[in-house]
Amino acid sequence: MPARSVTFIHAADLHMGAPFKGLRNSSPEWAEKMTKAVPAAFRRMIDTALEDAVDFVVLPGDLFDNSHPSFRDFRIFLRGMEELQSAGIPVYYCTGNHDPLISWQGDYAKLPENMHRFGVEDPSFFVYERDGEALALIGGRGYLNASFPPDDDVSRGIDRANAQRACGRTAPFVVGVMHSGLDVDPTRAPVDPKRLEGRGVDYWALGHVHHLQAIPDASHPFIAYSGTPQGRAIHEVGAHGILEVTLTEGAPNKARFIETASIEWQRVSVDVSEVSTIAELRELIISKQFALNASSYAKEMIFRIYLTGRTSLHKTLTPEVLEDLRVSLNEGFPFFYLDSLSNETQAPLDEEKLRGEGLFSAVFLDSFDVMTADSSKLLSELEEEYRELGYGVPSISKRSLGKVSQHAKNIVLDLLA
Repeated sequence: MPARSVTFIHAADLHMGAPFKGLRNSSPEWAEKMTKAVPAAFRRMIDTALEDAVDFVVLPGDLFDNSHPSFRDFRIFLRGMEELQSAGIPVYYCTGNHDPLISWQGDYAKLPENMHRFGVEDPSFFVYERDGEALALIGGRGYLNASFPPDDDVSRGIDRANAQRACGRTAPFVVGVMHSGLDVDPTRAPVDPKRLEGRGVDYWALGHVHHLQAIPDASHPFIAYSGTPQGRAIHEVGAHGILEVTLTEGAPNKARFIETASIEWQRVSVDVSEVSTIAELRELIISKQFALNASSYAKEMIFRIYLTGRTSLHKTLTPEVLEDLRVSLNEGFPFFYLDSLSNETQAPLDEEKLRGEGLFSAVFLDSFDVMTADSSKLLSELEEEYRELGYGVPSISKRSLGKVSQHAKNIVLDLLA
């Protein structure tokens, strides 16, 4: 007989109804785009589930951004769930810290019958069947309130033996669903990942961390965060999406990351040491923006750019010039938005000129040359100085000493300048 398998969507942290207050202050137009981007990412998740005819969908918490979602956001979510029900696709979900159980006890509307919520006091389990055969036992646990009890373990009781006992069935696959920070964020229902081994669970679908992370890796995960389908702030840079997971008897787990974000956030450092005019700087920034966009699924991007390097433009890049440049860049391409442009450049240094002037900088440079001539002696002196100060001795190798020394020299010369 062919090996049995199941394919499902793992989509966490939808955050329907997420606000964008900071962006709204700087650009109402892009704030409006972001408001539409979250439900658009949700729509792509629904479309993927329908087009690929997956067996089921798991949603590990934070489906809404707050415990009292608007009726509009609830209706968008409800319509998606109803479409999955019409296609015969069940949904298994747990509550998270943003949408604890109390937020699901309103009277907006009844959820469709294909939606199955995990318990909050103890884990609960469901059976996924195909043609009358049990293929997967799915167990999980959610949040009662916005905080999870610190003396409790959200993974408690989620294992194959309890799943079989609760369901009165056996199945080739067991899936665990939780909203947990594991050891990444100890403030949210932390669990040591090693404690999840040996439970007889084939795949742990987690929510809370907003970037794709997986153990052992994203292609063959045992424990995974799918990340949020749409990045919502500058700290959520890069690609965002969902996971389509396939479990097959006798074979490693397989997962495909599917990008769903229509807007991508990026923080970019741009070395401007080779440019000499503002016009050249503008073209360099544009080339960086297009290079990042070329490899992204997202059609639009929001940037926060940091200018670095030694340049003759250092003093020219005043706040007024930077703002004029930012406005000019935003007017040029409607699919890019430059949220901020920061000057982290340094003034150019002419060491030979400083040496020739014979002032304190020249004395410092001569002393620096003597001090760094013998790397072994310098390392020994550094270690002794750290010990005298009561600090931990840094792990500086001879190979990295030159780079560290050069950086220290530049700091002193910049201060003297």
